[in-house]
Amino acid sequence: MVKLERAKLDRAMKVGRKFLAPVETKVGGLSMMWKVLPRLVLERKQRVPKVAPGPFRTDVSVYATVSGSGLRVTWFGHSSMLLEIDGVRVLVDPVWDQRAAPLEWMGPKRFFRATMRLAELPPVDAILISHDHYDHLGKGTVERLAELMPEVRWITSLGVGAVLRGFGVPADRITELDWTERAQVGGVTITSVPARHFSGRSLSNRCETLWASFVLRGPRHAVYYGADSGMWEGFRTIGEEYGPFDLTMLEVGAFDELWKDIHLGPDGAVQALEMLGGGLMMPIHWGLFDLALHGWREPIERVWELGRERGLAIFSPEPGRVEEVRELRSEWWKETGSSHPSERRPFAGDPGRE
Repeated sequence: MVKLERAKLDRAMKVGRKFLAPVETKVGGLSMMWKVLPRLVLERKQRVPKVAPGPFRTDVSVYATVSGSGLRVTWFGHSSMLLEIDGVRVLVDPVWDQRAAPLEWMGPKRFFRATMRLAELPPVDAILISHDHYDHLGKGTVERLAELMPEVRWITSLGVGAVLRGFGVPADRITELDWTERAQVGGVTITSVPARHFSGRSLSNRCETLWASFVLRGPRHAVYYGADSGMWEGFRTIGEEYGPFDLTMLEVGAFDELWKDIHLGPDGAVQALEMLGGGLMMPIHWGLFDLALHGWREPIERVWELGRERGLAIFSPEPGRVEEVRELRSEWWKETGSSHPSERRPFAGDPGRE
């Protein structure tokens, strides 16, 4: 395990139009393709489920009841979730789109249908967008939410507001945060903290908007949402300055040695958890899109293996289930999927309208 020293948390820096990661970070370009293509052809890994998992369905009637513990999560797959913390509802990085890609007909496609329509969501106090990558910010999803929730507050990273405005979000409903800046939503403070990643919705505009992880702290509970990040010494500082956390959400999917600077993977997530102060870990950024070279179950299988070895407390719910936060390991990913072909049809149409 790499021993890392304490890092200072500060506002983001730019060179020209481009934001800098908190430490030197390599982000692959077109040349990466020549390293990836042979492995795509030669490595026989099941990167997409043979049968669509599910179907999963959110019981929206549960939202009529207040969370008993004050901390409740509905995970929709990947990094999309509804977080209920101390009476405040925050919709995090919602992606109901069929593909995590700029085109509707090509790119990583959902493994399973959305567990509920966007119109079925309960009233939310804020929508949090960590950065502008397609698996965290879906055009169709934002457009639909802008229609359904014209008064909701959107909290995001510097520069991402322009993307949201382009998709129909009113400018006066958007709050952009630099690293270490905070926004108040009811009794919950949302603080942007640095992450080792990058941004851009094309190769031509990389790093022109900011990316971040977030600390959400209410009167009773605190949550760390790691969004996307590679390993860096700042995890220790975040834990010291903003912890302890009742729930720590860390990305475990879309990892590979070729891009270890920008994604943790399961082993990195466990190391980051320890640096952040330990506690209950929620694996995110897996189970919905094929974004890497590993098998689709590999991230969670490795997390469970590490959990057994190290006695980790893990909160890993079934997609769409409204769950009080506690130690929980759903085995939904071991199932082969529905036996009813009619229920296995892919998600289609406009996000949230079905």
